[in-house]
Amino acid sequence: MGFQQGLSGLNAASKSLDVIGNNISNANTVGFKQAQVQFADVYANSLSGASANAVGIGVKVSTIAQQFTQGNISSTNNPLDIAINGNGFFRLSTNGAVTYTRNGQFQLDKNGDIVNAQGAHLTGYIADANGVLSTGSAAQININTADIAPAQTSKISGVMNLDSREYVPGTQKPVTIPPVITPIAFSPTDPTSYNKSTSVTVFDSLGNSHVVQTYYVRIDPVTTPPAVPGSIEWNVFSTVDGNRFDATGALTPAASPASPIGKLAFDNLGKLIGANPAYAPTDPRALHFRVPVASGAVTPINTTADIRFDYTNSTQFGSDFSVSSMKQDGFTSGKLSKFNTSKDGTIVGSYTNGQTKVLGQVVLASFTNPNGLQSLGDNQWAETAASGQSLVGPPNSGNLGALTASATEDSNTDLTGELVNMITAQRVYQANAQTIKTQDQVLQTIVNLR
Repeated sequence: MGFQQGLSGLNAASKSLDVIGNNISNANTVGFKQAQVQFADVYANSLSGASANAVGIGVKVSTIAQQFTQGNISSTNNPLDIAINGNGFFRLSTNGAVTYTRNGQFQLDKNGDIVNAQGAHLTGYIADANGVLSTGSAAQININTADIAPAQTSKISGVMNLDSREYVPGTQKPVTIPPVITPIAFSPTDPTSYNKSTSVTVFDSLGNSHVVQTYYVRIDPVTTPPAVPGSIEWNVFSTVDGNRFDATGALTPAASPASPIGKLAFDNLGKLIGANPAYAPTDPRALHFRVPVASGAVTPINTTADIRFDYTNSTQFGSDFSVSSMKQDGFTSGKLSKFNTSKDGTIVGSYTNGQTKVLGQVVLASFTNPNGLQSLGDNQWAETAASGQSLVGPPNSGNLGALTASATEDSNTDLTGELVNMITAQRVYQANAQTIKTQDQVLQTIVNLR
């Protein structure tokens, strides 16, 4: 027995205690990965080669391996806190130097860049002004907080039922066969001049809202025979902000009679045959809609192609008038109110006008050998030859994990296990100290021989 074995054992046990202490001290460090000391025995070299009866000369630290197991996910109130559930690392950039981390505690700096506490920039795919991602190389993610521009209405989609039991306005009561009809000129202020009406809000090129009211008047088939024999036709009149306008998009003077913007025709099964004038030969169930505005915006709205008012799926059954759906695609300007990160890393901004837009996408990096990464401190690692090159891609794809927003990944330190390991390491240290003490006693005995 020599001092070498005991001394190496003391060093090894001390190193083990150092690693255990580091694991315990980082039990509350977000994204921390606990380490494990791995040992190897040591034998002396000989010119004649190793002997079958050779006695080892102690122990050495083979490696300190980090354990990249998943930590628990904890919720937070910060929408920029992001946790990785699965494989992968966040990719950071500091003045062009790329590092990697599992700590997803981020914030916005004064320039709108997403950074960590050390000022390293989170990287990913950049979105253009229309929310389209550029999925080439990863770059620093910047949250554009500018207002979203307004969009003028180009499409209206309405699904309604016109009551087939309705009579032509002006029909005398009680109704006779054939009915006696006294024609009534349409007026939006005279409810007896139309059957039913509904409204929709549209937006001009400046984002101003305008209320468009449409009125539906059943046509007398005797005085105005339908284009398709046996069908029932309805005139469609319209006003914008209370002002009448015609099919050309011109406002109708108060003293002039109103003219319809188009017609709707239904067959005897209650199905919509088509609109006249049709928006296009290939789009027979939609009307051209030219809405004039006096707000200083482009007039009529969507001048280049007119508004497409689609009546597809509208019906004429023997039931009360109803509007099942009325949608349009315009919106006013809006300010960014909040944003959130989806599990695939897409950052979606929500605006005060109800719109959403993609602002960017976080990417993750994976390595063939994560234990080959070099620890840099501040919860960051650097790529090395031993780790292999990083494989970068969107989260929740391939072998990359999914992201959880407003959450962080806790340290994977097992406190109970580490405390048990500490007791074991302490006993090993004491045992190695005992071997040195015993060797000292043996040498003392030899010295005391007379």
